[in-house]
Amino acid sequence: MVTPVLPHQQQIGYKLLSMLNFKGKKAEEVAKTLISACLWNDSVENKSRAYDVSPQTVRNYVEKQGMEVIEKLLERARKISLEILKGVKEIDLSIDWTTKTWYGRPVKGSSEKGNSWNYATTKYKGKVLLLAFIPQVNGMTKDEIVKVLVEQVMAMGFKIRLITLDAGFYTVDVLNFVSQFKYIIAVLVGDVKVYEEFDGDYTTNSKRHRRDEQVKFRLLVYSKEKVRRKSLVYFARATNLDLSKREVLKLYNKVRSPIETSYRNIKAFLPFTGSTKFVFRTLIFVLALVLYSLYTIFKGTVRREKFRLLLILLFSDDLFYLKDFLFKSIELLINNIDLFSRR
Repeated sequence: MVTPVLPHQQQIGYKLLSMLNFKGKKAEEVAKTLISACLWNDSVENKSRAYDVSPQTVRNYVEKQGMEVIEKLLERARKISLEILKGVKEIDLSIDWTTKTWYGRPVKGSSEKGNSWNYATTKYKGKVLLLAFIPQVNGMTKDEIVKVLVEQVMAMGFKIRLITLDAGFYTVDVLNFVSQFKYIIAVLVGDVKVYEEFDGDYTTNSKRHRRDEQVKFRLLVYSKEKVRRKSLVYFARATNLDLSKREVLKLYNKVRSPIETSYRNIKAFLPFTGSTKFVFRTLIFVLALVLYSLYTIFKGTVRREKFRLLLILLFSDDLFYLKDFLFKSIELLINNIDLFSRR
């Protein structure tokens, strides 16, 4: 049997490895371990054995050089998004955060028992693109997080047409900041104490802020029937848009849903680890983000699991005997790889 040859295999492999620019005798093995763990959705410790490197060596490399590598990974993700958005001047922006919990002693630098990351995305031609990222550490307020993410996006040259946020970002300070843009923010009805259909002006009543610091906005409250309990459940949105209630709710779902669902795809590339170090967990999450960003280039052409297997081929010689349909699909990856291969 003739072993199929993947065109430009070494070149593409080198590009993937260059994202993790560790320095040292075991740098390549560490990089391969991390990428392999992401592609297989496996533990870093388990995959390290396949590359003849100890789990502790991988941890040492990440803990000493991780922040520099994280910056390069994020730069790569932003370049991918900028290339896809070439010529686009105005975008709709969604901001979200996710937390990866663990069980043990608290992590130094983390905001809770685990690690939290905040990121901003936009959707363009069916692709959810990462634009900004910031890890959450002790002492960071919601408005500081939103400001940093928005500043990163604006520094890329984009004008923000609309910002959508979930209820976790509903604070007076966030409202004051985003009021310079068009926005829609989810609100817990318990925070506004309105338990009926409503569309009108509302002013915050925060005890932590002076009267002149309170924010006035348009509040929308709507209900959905909970079938099992045969009762109505109320939901709320804060906005400054001058559209009908139905249009605002529809627009929020349209802009917000992609970032809510994108985490499922990110999680598909997120490896496991026994390390509790903040830098280690941040790096593997950012690497999963980058692989997801790369996947978005080919979304609609290659399904996620097939995309994953095609990348696995670049690092696993013993997998060249996969079914024929994988090799027929490889040309789809090669035809689109130019975007990723650019420096």
